[in-house]
Amino acid sequence: MCHVLGIHPSGYYAWVQNPDCQQEQRRKYLLGRIKQFWLESGGVYGYRKIYSDLRDDGESCGINLVHRLMKREGLQSQRGYRKPRPRGGTENIVAANKLAREFNPTAPNQSWVTDITYIKTHEGWLYLAVVIDLFSRRVIGWSMKSRITKELVLDALLMAIWRRSPKEKVLVHSDQGSQYTSHDWDKFLTQHGLESSMSRRGNCHDNAVAESFFQLLKRERIKRKIYSTREEARMDIFEYIEMFYNVIRRYGSNDQMSPVEYEKQYEERLKSVY
Repeated sequence: MCHVLGIHPSGYYAWVQNPDCQQEQRRKYLLGRIKQFWLESGGVYGYRKIYSDLRDDGESCGINLVHRLMKREGLQSQRGYRKPRPRGGTENIVAANKLAREFNPTAPNQSWVTDITYIKTHEGWLYLAVVIDLFSRRVIGWSMKSRITKELVLDALLMAIWRRSPKEKVLVHSDQGSQYTSHDWDKFLTQHGLESSMSRRGNCHDNAVAESFFQLLKRERIKRKIYSTREEARMDIFEYIEMFYNVIRRYGSNDQMSPVEYEKQYEERLKSVY
């Protein structure tokens, strides 16, 4: 057999008589597979998911061994960063849920939704507020600041008004965060002929479209990274919104068209009627 395999008999017998050597070779092989699956997951899988991948791929091993090998190599699951603790705020004006999950209006500038998310940088948190037109899912207003203030949400809404110049009253839906229940927010809406709508407390599904956009942003662009500076994060998020999401990214509810293209087709249909 040694002749067929092309190995020296003394080496073969040394290998047979040294089970520790065999085990070490097995561990090295297994560690290679572990690293493969860990890298394929984008560095986010922990030992339980890696163990499942190994078993599905026909590898016979124990979950504790996988845990030890990953710990020894410093391979850890990627956990989401801790949410910033919201600052206390006094509720002032709470509107009814007039949107009532009617997420598909028949024309632009009928219903807008707005919300806030946060992005981690080595300088600290960067807060992003957006305004989305439900008709096309287009981000029509946004604002980014280092603090979560009333100005953050007002600037995003001001951009939306400046871009769209709505001729009729628009329903603007938000959650019940202190920035949206402030007198300044209510006054701003009234001055610009906008109508307020708010999610029921603790019900994120009432503002599902805004939540969905933030999930896309974090999955497709941020991808769990931590930016070096707030300015780096601003530039990357600006590019995602204005250069990709609004003008290129296909959206299922838009018949696989981008938000901008979907609105253009709507305008062309209107022109053909008149």
